[in-house]
Formats: sequence, structure tokens, C-alpha cells
Amino acid sequence: METEVLPETIYDVPTPAFLVDLERTKKNCSRMRERCWKLGVELRPHQKTHKTVEGGDLQTDGTRRKIVVSTLEEADFFSKNGFDDILYAYPITASKIQKCKEISAKCEQFHLMYDNLESLKALQNSPPGNGRAWSVFLEVDIGGDRTGIPWDDDRIISFAREAVNLSNIDFQGLYSHDGNSYSCTQGKNNKQGALEEWGQTASSRIVETQRRLKEHGIECRTFGVGSTPTCSVPDGSLSSLTEFHPGNYIFYDYMQYLIGSCEESDIACRVATRVVCHKEEQNRMYIDCGFLGVSHDGLYNGPEQSGMAKFIGHDELKFIGMTQELGFVSTNDGSKLDYQKYPLDSMLFFYPWHSCATAANHSVYYIHSGDKIVGKWRPTRGW
Repeated sequence: METEVLPETIYDVPTPAFLVDLERTKKNCSRMRERCWKLGVELRPHQKTHKTVEGGDLQTDGTRRKIVVSTLEEADFFSKNGFDDILYAYPITASKIQKCKEISAKCEQFHLMYDNLESLKALQNSPPGNGRAWSVFLEVDIGGDRTGIPWDDDRIISFAREAVNLSNIDFQGLYSHDGNSYSCTQGKNNKQGALEEWGQTASSRIVETQRRLKEHGIECRTFGVGSTPTCSVPDGSLSSLTEFHPGNYIFYDYMQYLIGSCEESDIACRVATRVVCHKEEQNRMYIDCGFLGVSHDGLYNGPEQSGMAKFIGHDELKFIGMTQELGFVSTNDGSKLDYQKYPLDSMLFFYPWHSCATAANHSVYYIHSGDKIVGKWRPTRGW
């Protein structure tokens, strides 16, 4: 088998390319584990950002245990690669049960999530086999209007009790994604203070839900929250939880930096692109990275000055639009572009608004240490 030839440096990669800084990634992963250790909270890292074996190894410190996934393709991929204790954090429905059975057969522990009785009864009527029961979490909406039962809804009691009483169901506890953390710093000067304040709210809501269930004789072995902002700037009250399940923190991104989750120096991914066209009459230049290389995220709600991406070493540039394969770049203040600074085929690098959506557009990640390319990661893709 021939040894794969890697590009020598980040300046030699074919573009557009998704680059991962290995040192920053390792540091982000170890820092999150340390936070959890100090708080006495278990870490169940989400794999949806990177979808790779290598990233999973870094997040789990090589144990390949206790992870979250968002698609059945991810669950299948990680189970085939020796990962276990996998939570499929997506509302289960009847059409997905057969695939879940196949994945469950490869795992010691495979957990599902529900937020309605119809799906719960479908699981009861189609057990995983080998005398096992389905391990389930009840999804709780603690803010953000996502899936899940609202935390203060009385149905939580009856939905949990139903799971406890069914013979083919093993009730684990509560799962919640605190999506409100992504908007809680808007208009706030003290962004970290706002994140800590929301963390208090998030933890109090899930703990209160757990307490209500306990009063009705229903034990929750696990109850936690997940979102990179909350878990990156944790308030001490989060120690009352049993589990964190963030995911984006492995790479972070420009959005996370703007809302206060991380420093710019923590962003571990970037996109490499090349200038392909000058349009002086429009005061624009075009790069070889459109929405199939970066996604539209942030295009319409990014900062006025920088837009949906941060061009590294070029604060004067702004990403102003895109087509499928082209990105439109101009200046952030309307001044004239100095085209001599950006010759045709010259390279630019930028931090993307959303690393999860950007990474999902790439079939390979180029891993670098300093400027040197040291490897490739290949993510799983699809559903």
C-alpha cells in the first residue's frame, strides 16, 4: 500500500480546504476535561462538529467511551470504530428503530432520546433483542424552542413515569441542549457574565425538573446540559449536574469568539482559499470558496465590520456574499481594495462563523502543526 503524500505546508493545500490546528484542538479538549473534573461533572462530548475517529479520541482522552451523536450515520460510524456508551441525541421515531437495533447490537451501551409517548410505545413494541431494554433519555426544553418537553410542563412527570413502567424501556434521566446560550450575550458588554448567568438558569431548570421527578418517585441517574458557550464559561452552579455534553469546543469558531465562549487564539479551524478574480469596477474580488465550502451561516447576522468570517491578518477584508463555488470579498469600510495586496491565486485564510456547518462541507480535514501539514482526518457524512 502506497504511503499517502501530504501537502508540505498549509500554503500547499488544494483550495478550498478545511484546516485543523492540532495543538489548539488538543488544548481545547484537555481544557474542557479539566473544567468537568473541577466541577465533578461527567463529560459526554458531542461528535457532530468533527465526525472523526481522531477528534473523538482527543475528546474522550482515548477511552472511546461516553459520546453524543446527532445522526444514525455517526452512531454507526463510531460504533464500528470501537466507541461505546453512545447517545443518539435526536428525537427517535418508529422509522429509525430498525437501524437503532443494528447499532445497539454492536454496543454495550446505546442510548436513545424521546419527547413523546408515541415513539416511546414504538420502542416498547420493538425491543432491541437479546433480552435487552432500550436505554432512553427524556429530552427537556430549557429554552431555545427546540425539541423536547418544556421544563415546567406537567407532561414531564407522566412521560417519565410511562418510561419507568414499560418492560422494554430503561429510563436513564434527562437530556437538554440549552440553545439560548447562543443569544444570551447579545447587547451585553460583560459577555462572560451573561454566559455564567444563563448557565445558572439552565442548570436550575434541569435540576428543578429532576427534583420534581424525584418527588414523584422517579430517579434520574443522569441529568445534564450541553452547549459550548455554557460549558466553556461555567458557573459553579453547574456542579449540581451529572453531565456536560458540548461539542463545538473542539474547534470553536468565529461565532463562539464573538459571544464570549473563547479567545480568538482558541479557534482551532480555518478555511484556506485562493483569489480567483478581480472586479475593480465593483471594488470586489472573488475567492474559490462559496457556500459549499463554508455555508451561509453568519452571512446575514454577522458583525457589520467583519461579516460572517474573520480573515486572518487582513482585518480590512469582509466576506459580503457567495454563490455555490465563489465567495465575494470587499473592504469592511467601503474603501478601495488594493489589488496588489491580493494577487490572483494568492492565498487567504479565515475563521468561519460556524465550524460545525463548515466542516460538514469537507470530505477531508488537513491537520497542521505550525505551518506544517502532519495528517488528514476523514469525517463520516450523511444521515
